[in-house]
Amino acid sequence: MFSSGKVVELFYDVVSPYSWLAFEVLCRYRNVWNIDLKFKPAYLTGVIYGSDNQPAGMNPSKLTYIVSDLTLLSEYFGVPMFRPSDLSDKDTLNAMRFVTAVAEKEKEGGVLVERVSRELWKRKWRTHQDITQPASLTEAGLKAGLSDNVVEEILTLSKSQPIRDKLKSVTQEALKHKCFGFPFIVCHVNGKVKVFFGSDRFELMAYFIGEKWMGPHPNKPTATM
Repeated sequence: MFSSGKVVELFYDVVSPYSWLAFEVLCRYRNVWNIDLKFKPAYLTGVIYGSDNQPAGMNPSKLTYIVSDLTLLSEYFGVPMFRPSDLSDKDTLNAMRFVTAVAEKEKEGGVLVERVSRELWKRKWRTHQDITQPASLTEAGLKAGLSDNVVEEILTLSKSQPIRDKLKSVTQEALKHKCFGFPFIVCHVNGKVKVFFGSDRFELMAYFIGEKWMGPHPNKPTATM
């Protein structure tokens, strides 16, 4: 049983490139900071409308900034991603139900959720492949190491009412924390709770949990190559 007393919950949707950056950094720091990292797949569209926010793509100036920002952040964090030719966000409801079904089947550990989420991000933001159709989700699941039978089970499970309710419940959980976008990180330390939005709050997060921020690559030698 995990007993570090530091629980970090990451609410995310694979439609969000900033969530991918936060996801990879937290995975790198999981053992460095000795945190109990919990993945919380949720539905960004539900959060946007549930918080009366506005999708970033609806603001031309913000969209221009994001494209430039992600280019530099991709290099800084060491997470290669490329601007899709079509920046219109296709709905990720099926994808996030699929990830939720993986989480439900796995129950503990989060290893499969981590792998499947990463493959979906790669398809969306690196190779610009579809993540909405069953065949696309099957391909991502297989690439993440799931067997044909398990992928088929998860696809079926992802269409069930319990999984639909679970995704809605986690999205509502994020909204209860006053979430307005992703990535949204909730830290629990010694009975205290602090929330952080975005992929640029790790130094402050480290301060809150009593750890040290060593840049996006904590295990990388500091000497220049």
